[in-house]
Parts: sequence; structure tokens; C-alpha cells
Amino acid sequence: MIDAVVRRRLLLAGAASALAAGSALLWDYGRGVRAGFEPPAEDVCIVTPTRVMPPQAFDPASGLAMYAARPIPTDARCPVCGMYPARFPRWAAQIIFKDGAAHFFDSPVDLFMFLDKPGRFGSERSAADAAAIYVADFRSGAWLNAREAVFVRDSRARGPMRGPDLPAFADETAAQAFITEQGGRVLHFDQVDASVVASLRDANHAQHMH
Repeated sequence: MIDAVVRRRLLLAGAASALAAGSALLWDYGRGVRAGFEPPAEDVCIVTPTRVMPPQAFDPASGLAMYAARPIPTDARCPVCGMYPARFPRWAAQIIFKDGAAHFFDSPVDLFMFLDKPGRFGSERSAADAAAIYVADFRSGAWLNAREAVFVRDSRARGPMRGPDLPAFADETAAQAFITEQGGRVLHFDQVDASVVASLRDANHAQHMH
């Protein structure tokens, strides 16, 4: 009987020590996150952002024209899913508004989701406020005018969300070469309607958005 009591006390003491150590580690981790957080390389969307992602203001000192495509800041976050678009240069997209401010997206899917219903993501701007829209060329990463780009739907390629996306190309010849390798079909900007957006949204975000 004594052995059982002693054993129980030892177990309780060990559990208390483990809890204290875990709390200390968690506190120290929290300090580290606040001091200088670096997202993991395998960055994925877990939940919809809990706060509105404001567009990044235009910097006149950048040397760029106000509506020219611009490099993605490393700390920019997608207003749709909260991921870091700079990590996905072959998939990234951006909208530049009439006042020069810009939103950056990790993929064309999130770009089109935002254009479809900006208010859903806390934005007070509308699609009509966009002065320029760009997507990255899937092969080179160069910026393309999204309205002139050629997209591929239903290919085997998976985007940053680990789901079907819309890789973009400068012309149909490049898009068809990709289709030969990865399957899919050509889609132009104006063909990405509400039903296409809903299908891609459900394939990528259904478990996160309601």
C-alpha cells in the first residue's frame, strides 16, 4: 500500500514538472515569435486570416510607375488565405488599385476569389477599383497582364494550396505545351466566371471558409 502511495506521488510530481517545463517552453516560443517570426518553408493555409490584410501603399521612391507590376514584399500576406505570396513566384498575382496601393496573392485562384467578392475579405474596395491586375508566368515568373494571360484549368499541377489552380502563360502556344505535359484546358480571363471561382474555391478552401 505504501509503495502505491509513493508511486502515485512520484507520478504526480513528474507530471507537474513536465507541465512547468512545457509552459516555460511555450512562453519562450511566444517571445521568439514576437521577436522575429519566420514562416515555415512549407507554408500552408490553415484558417482564413483573423484580421483584414490592408493593401500595401505605393512607394514613389521605388522608381516604378504607379500601375507597373512590382516585386512582392517578403512580408506581404495574401488577403484571402494569409499565406506569403513571395514564397510562390510561379503562382503569385497582384492587384494595383487606382490609388497605387496593392494586394498580393499566392495564386490566381485567390486573386479571382478576391475579385469575385472583395467584401468577403474585409475589403472596402471593389473589382472596379483595380487599375491593373497581374499574374506570374508559370514558366518564367515574369509578370503578365492578367486580362491578356492564358490560364490552364484542370491540370495535374497543384498550387500553393495543394489543390487545383490556374497556372498562367503569356500565350496559347505556351499554355498548350503545358497541357501536353500536365493535362487541362485553356481558359481566358473573362471565362473565369462565378461558377469557375466557386469550383476552385471549394477545391482549395472549403475546409477553411464558410
